Amino acid sequence: MLPEAVAAMSAELAVVGNPSSLHAAGRRARRRVEEAREQLAAAVGAQPAEVIFTGGGTESDNLAVKGIYWARCAADSRRTRILAGAAEHHAVLDVVQWLADEQGASVDWLPVDGAGRVGPDTLRAAIERDPDSVAVASLMWANNEVGTVQPIAELAAVAHEYGVPLHTDAVQAVGAVPVDFAASGVDALTLTGHKLGGPVGSGALLLGRDVPAQPVLHGGGQERDIRSGTLDTAGVVALALAVEHAVGQQEAYARRVGALRDELIAGVRGIVPDAVLNGPPDGRDRLPGIAHFSFPGCEGDALLMLLDAAGIACSTGSACSAGVTEPSHVLLAMGADRACAKSSLRFSLGHPSTAADVAALLAALGPAVDRARRAGLTTTR
Repeated sequence: MLPEAVAAMSAELAVVGNPSSLHAAGRRARRRVEEAREQLAAAVGAQPAEVIFTGGGTESDNLAVKGIYWARCAADSRRTRILAGAAEHHAVLDVVQWLADEQGASVDWLPVDGAGRVGPDTLRAAIERDPDSVAVASLMWANNEVGTVQPIAELAAVAHEYGVPLHTDAVQAVGAVPVDFAASGVDALTLTGHKLGGPVGSGALLLGRDVPAQPVLHGGGQERDIRSGTLDTAGVVALALAVEHAVGQQEAYARRVGALRDELIAGVRGIVPDAVLNGPPDGRDRLPGIAHFSFPGCEGDALLMLLDAAGIACSTGSACSAGVTEPSHVLLAMGADRACAKSSLRFSLGHPSTAADVAALLAALGPAVDRARRAGLTTTR
């Protein structure tokens, strides 16, 4: 967390007050929540009434996709189709699949190109197969594994030609690339605190005022009666401060962290010449803080643990089910084979990252790759 966010949250944690209560302490808490709502909205090009505070990105994705789907189905029973990118985060993928399995939705998984991008023509073709049947589309602003930035405004324009509401998971995008809710044209946008220096467990859904959505949680009717539950004043205040800071520093952050990313990429290629950089071929359409590689001859999990032992925290981007590690669905959607997908690692940089961190990774990487490849040969034999 940003030191400023820690300080703001700590101060609020020591103060009594339920923002839904009418007594003086409650009114004070409500004032702090509404000030935070205005602060966050101004940072991301939204109106305060469009900000719905949640418990994080996963809840916001669930609320957007389920809520809009249910509302559209209720208004027109023909609208049972969902369009979603094949490389979405599991917080969208699994929601969509649940709606298909349990709620009778039909799903079009939109293919991505070799960089992980859904093209506007792909979205248009999917809608045109039966425009009146589409309930909602969900396409992420930037991919969480390979860092590909989508042409989100173009995708929103296509969706709106046919009256289809578009949700975007912008968890990775806010603070890393320019994000403006109104200018983008999307109908719903997910963001979360822990990706930009805010608290874990605090997030928001930006939902257009004219976009109907049914609640997932029922109770006290907070947050436009779309997300019931007592608001976490401390988390909300820290979230808004972190978003404002991240957006205000976005250009400087992108320059500094993007340069570190490029240094990391060049260093990895120098140490492991056959390593494959996944995602866009250059930095123009890539998040500044993500570099994703496949290391032929290595098991990603083994390489991760070897680097972890050297003090390097990275990610395979894979999901584990019933004790069996599966290859990255993102790389498979991009056309990689299973061996390549299982040999991949994501290196992430953020606001605390330094050149010394990159140097530490590069120093540890060569020996780790050598050991992982030897282990793979031993296993094969």
